[in-house]
Amino acid sequence: MAILPIITLPDPRLRQTSKPVERVDAEILRLLDDMLETMYDAPGVGLAAIQVAVAKRVVVIDVAKKDEKPSPVFLVNPEIIWASEELSSYEEGCLSVPDYYEDVQRPARVRVRHLDRAGATIEFDAEGLLATAVQHEIDHLDGGLFIDHLSRLKRERVVKKFAKAATRRGATAEARETEQAKVLDKAEV
Repeated sequence: MAILPIITLPDPRLRQTSKPVERVDAEILRLLDDMLETMYDAPGVGLAAIQVAVAKRVVVIDVAKKDEKPSPVFLVNPEIIWASEELSSYEEGCLSVPDYYEDVQRPARVRVRHLDRAGATIEFDAEGLLATAVQHEIDHLDGGLFIDHLSRLKRERVVKKFAKAATRRGATAEARETEQAKVLDKAEV
């Protein structure tokens, strides 16, 4: 297993729609395992493949608390086939929108259909944090982010903040490369 780099806002790949998996094979199983290790390392409760720059409909989730035994859920080609009218609100965060949290309302209960690790079609009902996590991760597969559920003003503020930070990181990296080039030039003289 390997820890994969997580892409963050404003990376445009986060807005891509992920493609369905044709078959659960060794490559998909390896991806699921790597994603789980990456999610635990981050740490987070859910991770969609697009967050590690793989545009496939693959999700891992584990809502077990720190003092509980891990209980990972592996979802390939997940889809919500029913959602309750009743809503619940959870404070959501995202590994691709680090250090930002907001309350988001979503259906309190959902029924999910997906392929498991063996490629079998499974359905299950989710409520509470698991229902929220499933919906959050499926949003990623459809090119969405939890900030899309916020007011336009809040969403624009978050996007601007992350775009500015990315620009600063780019400028810092460029300055480092320029400085390294100067050092190399002096070493050659």
